[in-house]
Amino acid sequence: MSTATTDRALTPTPAATGEAVFTGIGVAAPNGLSTPAWWKAVLRGESGIRPLSRFDAGRYPAPLAGEVPGFVDADHIPGRLLPQTDRMTRLSLAAAHEALEDSGADLEQMDEYTAGVITASSAGGFEFGQRELEALWSKGGQYVSAYQSFAWFYAVNTGQISIRHQLRGPSGVLVTEQAGGLDALAQARRQLRRGGHLMVTGAVDSALCPWGWAAHLAGGRLSTRDDPHRAYLPFSPDADGEVVGEGGALLVLEDAASAHARGARTYGSLAGYAATFDPAPGSGAGTRLGAAAELALADAGVDPDEIDVVFADGAGRRDADRAEAQAIATLFGSHGVPVTVPKTMTGRLSAGGASLDVAAALLSLRDQVVPPTVNVTTPADDCPIDLVVGRPRPRALRTALVLARGRGGFNAAAVLRAAP
Repeated sequence: MSTATTDRALTPTPAATGEAVFTGIGVAAPNGLSTPAWWKAVLRGESGIRPLSRFDAGRYPAPLAGEVPGFVDADHIPGRLLPQTDRMTRLSLAAAHEALEDSGADLEQMDEYTAGVITASSAGGFEFGQRELEALWSKGGQYVSAYQSFAWFYAVNTGQISIRHQLRGPSGVLVTEQAGGLDALAQARRQLRRGGHLMVTGAVDSALCPWGWAAHLAGGRLSTRDDPHRAYLPFSPDADGEVVGEGGALLVLEDAASAHARGARTYGSLAGYAATFDPAPGSGAGTRLGAAAELALADAGVDPDEIDVVFADGAGRRDADRAEAQAIATLFGSHGVPVTVPKTMTGRLSAGGASLDVAAALLSLRDQVVPPTVNVTTPADDCPIDLVVGRPRPRALRTALVLARGRGGFNAAAVLRAAP
């Protein structure tokens, strides 16, 4: 496990300055299972937020979630793995398979010790833990401690993917909640700079079970509205909280020289990254999200006027939205750069949210279009940003900034550069 606790950009050593490029994308999202299906839904503005169906949520104050539709375990996962895995693991395996297929990498021709898996997780483990707690009360049930149940996702996120695809290189899982989707990419980039050739990275998360739902409710951030079109409204004056979803994206990140040597198509590069940590609550100091963005730009060697679009964290809470909007306006000027929150169509996906935003940013750079923020009509007066609402906005795009915040004070920012 690793956490992003330093207030600095990650500077490569003089001997490790290779570019890291994205060659594959795999998606499991509430508004589309597979990258093409999801991206078409995003550009159409189709939401996957709906009443919970995986269990009876009638007794809970928050009734909505983003559930991945049409996922049949047997279509994606070998039957022998079903008893050993939970939904998060199965979604992760499906996304990893799609990403590797999309990359075109011939793993059999690659040194298996130069390819690895770096993912992130935060909510994963709840479903497995609940299953074990239920077994505790059943006849002959075997008890697994809470620590073991939550440790499960460390093994499944990396181990199952590594075993299935024979990736024996560096592996690991980061736990920084929503920021983890970016932190995993940075750790993967470090491994490439140390001599690796290919990393499966990003995050897929899921905790849509009664135990997981109770934990989400205890955080006090969920919207209690029952209208899917009015429940999650980041930067809106009517913001009421967040909607939780499941899913995310796994991506193939490669050393640029290795990718070029095999003639790989690339979506773009991870040009810059930085992480910061917020001061302790009650200290009177504000969020360090803006500092993370500045440091990521410095790591990428770009100026603010070179950023063409910002994929915002979009908390959906008035205080957090105000702080993020002011950080963006401070760096780029009032209404200075297009800002979008496509996760309004999926809900916040815990660790999977930021990596899905990275996938959206890469496809935006490819297609030269900014996806919309749905359900929000106009940002609040104290959020001076150029929020893209209503419909996609065609625009010349070369560089994108992705922002993420995790519970506990984690901030992360990544700069993506379009493929040549």
